[in-house]
Amino acid sequence: MTSIKEQAAISRLLSFLQEWDNAGKVARSHILDKFIETNQGKTAPELEQEFSQGASLFLVRLTTSLRITYMTDSCLEKLLRSIGIFLSAVSSNRYLIEFLEVGGVLTLLEILGLEKIKEEAKKESVKLLQVIANSGRTYKELICESYGVRSIAEFLAKSKSEETQEEVQVLLDSLVHGNPKYQNQVYKGLIALLPCESPKAQQLSLQTLRTAQPIIGTTHPSIVDCVLKVLGTMHLEVQYEAIELIKDLVGYDVRQALLKGLVALLIPSVKEISKLQAKILSAHPQPADVFAAGRGRQGHRSNAEDLYMKIDSIQADILAANTVNVTKALCLHGSSYSMNTLYGSRDSAQMAYLTHFEEDVESKE
Repeated sequence: MTSIKEQAAISRLLSFLQEWDNAGKVARSHILDKFIETNQGKTAPELEQEFSQGASLFLVRLTTSLRITYMTDSCLEKLLRSIGIFLSAVSSNRYLIEFLEVGGVLTLLEILGLEKIKEEAKKESVKLLQVIANSGRTYKELICESYGVRSIAEFLAKSKSEETQEEVQVLLDSLVHGNPKYQNQVYKGLIALLPCESPKAQQLSLQTLRTAQPIIGTTHPSIVDCVLKVLGTMHLEVQYEAIELIKDLVGYDVRQALLKGLVALLIPSVKEISKLQAKILSAHPQPADVFAAGRGRQGHRSNAEDLYMKIDSIQADILAANTVNVTKALCLHGSSYSMNTLYGSRDSAQMAYLTHFEEDVESKE
């Protein structure tokens, strides 16, 4: 037989549940606000005391409301935070099982993929998935079996909030630890994220890969190309994480492939060289062009020094770089012909002197 105090507590519980059942959207929002404010951080026994050993009756109403309204985003963030109070409470395994039995994991994963849902609600969904994953290997496997890795990775790539992305990283890190059956799936999901357009997602994926690599023990064939391509990013924080991962990968069987890929990155392609040459030529005239332009501007001057006084520093550098070893060139192309061409007909004394000068230069080289 229940005491008067217990009967009063049960009466209050039934009254509270009836209030929830009859409440509209605005009223339910206020009920959730009050529940979150007064019960945050409570243990499972404390929640049972608050609800006269009937806390599960309110939890089932929260999960039912979540499943019915999550696509419309009606009080979604508050619903998820309220459910989180139950699932994260100490000694809350009973609540966790009740939530999973009604398809809680699938609902949370679906929320991540809906475009119309606000970012804050999605972050709360990620936090609940963290709580589930941290409850043990069985629960990590349940998330992965529900195609969770793909859903979570896609959300990380699309999210516009760095704070939310960091919460996703925590979740992925949890899924790669203590999950031998599906750790390779998480590892491949992280590699698949590297070509995405979000620099933050790339950075976080690289960081998590560094943690995952020693756990996995072996490398996936695609990791080399994916990491090397990331090096081309303009975001220094991403480059840094890629370099750190490459340092780790050197100790695995992809060392040769990494070295070959890094060397290839140092060699510019023919297309890049052609573009660069075209830019240089269009920006800075060549020495012949400088001379022609000089003649056009100054006429046929008798003093060549006047021409070089008019060129700028860039043109001077180009001219200085175009040095020719005249003597060596003459030897290569036939000294007698070249000498006659350059100097015309000379007497034997002059030719002997030039030959001696040529030999002297060669001996010094």
